[in-house]
Amino acid sequence: MPIIVGVDVLDKHAKNMISRRSYASTSPPLSLFDTKTELYWTLNDKRIFLGSLTLYSSSEVVLDRVLFGFSLIAITAIIKLSILFWLFIWAFDRYLARPMKELMRQVNEVQLSQDANKRINLSNAENNEISQLQEHMNNMLSAMQNDRERLLEDEQAKRSWLENAVEKRTEALQTLNQQLKELATKDSLTGTLNRGSFFEMSQHLLLLSQRQKSSASFILMDLDHFKMINDTHGHFAGDNVLIHFTETIKDLLRKSDLIGRVGGEEFAIFLPDTEIDAAFQLANKIREVVDSTTLKIDDKEISYTVSLGVEVSKPNDQSVTELFKRADLKLYGAKDKGRNRAER
Repeated sequence: MPIIVGVDVLDKHAKNMISRRSYASTSPPLSLFDTKTELYWTLNDKRIFLGSLTLYSSSEVVLDRVLFGFSLIAITAIIKLSILFWLFIWAFDRYLARPMKELMRQVNEVQLSQDANKRINLSNAENNEISQLQEHMNNMLSAMQNDRERLLEDEQAKRSWLENAVEKRTEALQTLNQQLKELATKDSLTGTLNRGSFFEMSQHLLLLSQRQKSSASFILMDLDHFKMINDTHGHFAGDNVLIHFTETIKDLLRKSDLIGRVGGEEFAIFLPDTEIDAAFQLANKIREVVDSTTLKIDDKEISYTVSLGVEVSKPNDQSVTELFKRADLKLYGAKDKGRNRAER
């Protein structure tokens, strides 16, 4: 790259002999540098002055030359870095990436394999950290296999013991579950359904009757003057009267009928697929049977009566509570009319 942009040659009389410029006279460089040299000729040991030579250079040319040099240096550096980078990539892939990929693949195969004897075996296992890692993993797999076999033996022994224990306890648990089920649904004294279970089961039967467009009846019963029995003969006698009452009327009911204790001395009967006339006849029969029987406790005969309210379902009834409320009104009507009677 040339760095001279102009030249002037003057003779010994300072007359311009040659003047050349590499730029147009209308657009000279911003700054020029010149260097002047006098020209001599030696003849017979005598120096003869010939003239002078002036060379011109500009800052732009110098800067271009410097930039060109830096460009060469930068290109050379980029080429060297590229070579080093690709060498690094090759070495990384050859000695680390590919062995690690193969190691991870074989680890996954060992993990998913059902063969406990499977081990890691790299294709290019060189003496480096990867091979040491392979060895440690294989040692760990061997230790895990030994532990697994020992655990399986212990588990088999415990399983056999548990199977024997479960077999011995199954019958006891079934009996206990049945007892718990009865305690959750039945009254502990009379053996009839408790209030919650009675209303829950009656609700299902009522909705079934409504879907089938059939009638269902509800009988609410209350033992007359039961408090007097407790006060006169004691609570033990009162409990026996309740038991006697439920045992007396159970034989009068169908298997599909529900009976429950809904209060202290208050009982209810739900009669699916039963009209009001049939329910009223049953209520009168219960009243007559109870009135005609006596209970003997400690050489004392105890007689008692019962009042009953009978109600039948209506097409728009959606809750058994509605039947209960209407039957309760009929029951109080029976009590107001002297007790020991059924009202419909």
